[in-house]
Amino acid sequence: MLYVAKRLLAMIPILLGLTVVVFGMMALIPGDPATAILGSYATPENVERLNRQLGLDRPLWEQYLVWLGNILEGDFGRSYSLNRPVIDEVLERFSATLLLAGAALLLCSVLGLLAGAVSAVRQFGWADRTITFLVLIGISLPSFWLGLLLILLFAVELQWLPASGMVAIYGGGGPLDILTHLILPACTLAVVATGVIARLTRASMLEVLRQDYIRTARAKGLSERRVIYRHAFTAALVTVIPVIGIQAGFVLGGAVYIETVFQWPGIGAMLVKAISTRDLLLVQGGVLVVAASYVLFNLAADLLQSALDPRLKG
Repeated sequence: MLYVAKRLLAMIPILLGLTVVVFGMMALIPGDPATAILGSYATPENVERLNRQLGLDRPLWEQYLVWLGNILEGDFGRSYSLNRPVIDEVLERFSATLLLAGAALLLCSVLGLLAGAVSAVRQFGWADRTITFLVLIGISLPSFWLGLLLILLFAVELQWLPASGMVAIYGGGGPLDILTHLILPACTLAVVATGVIARLTRASMLEVLRQDYIRTARAKGLSERRVIYRHAFTAALVTVIPVIGIQAGFVLGGAVYIETVFQWPGIGAMLVKAISTRDLLLVQGGVLVVAASYVLFNLAADLLQSALDPRLKG
């Protein structure tokens, strides 16, 4: 519990730093939000009045402190373009993104660990060469281009799966409908992360299999399956789990443009629209939630790693 408390306390300056970075990036975006909001009504008087109402005429440090104080109270502001609370829109969209990223992370973790373990056990065999070849191709392909290829093949040519959206336009919304819409974007999002996890799992497994205690386990007469999957694979996980946590962040970030390709109604599509309409509060809220989720994923991976190897708690 002490280790968990230390890790949670260490997150406070990280999250605080995230708010500074997010606010600073939004402040550096050129243009005047008030002018974008008012549109054809953007007279100098109206712009000045709206800037004063929104607090945009204050110094940046004061704007940041007001924004941070509101966030700590759970108030992320109100979206100019949607005319609704930012937190409501972000959480609604983030649930769809979390579904997509979670499915992709589960897929890449299972496939990556399995492929890496098989490749290490069958080193220099046909399975190792085949997996290595497929992994290199997967890592090299741009995800958005792969997504378009999958749409062309499975949605246009074969017509097995839907090309876009989260549910069918008419009569959709059930679990099976969501699952069929989830397959293509989740597979596209998982390809690169699967390759990274597979390569690291193979390298970690090969290193563990050379250790003395593995030779001792074999000398005691333990079955090869138990030696590999009970001892070697568990030891290799200690090295692989932090990388899975990092890949969770990349998967979550990659969902932004994958959602655009597949018209998935997640936070990525929301951010694209918010940036085009200069809805800064909505952009800040969306980016902050995604960034904080990345930190939490890494914290979860760190805690899981320490559970597998208690020596790391020191």
